[in-house]
Amino acid sequence: MLEVEVVGRTAAVPPDGEIARLCTLALASAGIEDGHVAVEFVSAQRIAQLNREYRGKEGPTDVLSFPIDEDGAPSGPRELGDVLICPEHTADLREAVVHGALHLAGMDHDSDEGEMLALQRELLAWEARGRG
Repeated sequence: MLEVEVVGRTAAVPPDGEIARLCTLALASAGIEDGHVAVEFVSAQRIAQLNREYRGKEGPTDVLSFPIDEDGAPSGPRELGDVLICPEHTADLREAVVHGALHLAGMDHDSDEGEMLALQRELLAWEARGRG
């Protein structure tokens, strides 16, 4: 079972259940069905600091992912990693959740042939049909 922890909730953030559903959908598309993911909503200042520290890029960005990919300890689920999202710099928070989760699954749009972003679009379209 996938456990999704939501941190830094603001009024603009989708409900926890929707965030968990989006993470589950994205990770299941990569064959990952269990583990723990933290999705944190952070300020522009915090994400800019992390963007500079970990990617060497100045300024804020919409989403950063920090995969851990450890085997689960007998007392708890596998730790998949963290997704940090800056609502202030994100046009679509649902898209950012899926994007970050796909990165945790090992996908990388900077090095693939467009597969990650195509899958992201497909998952969001499928999820929107399910809501509608």
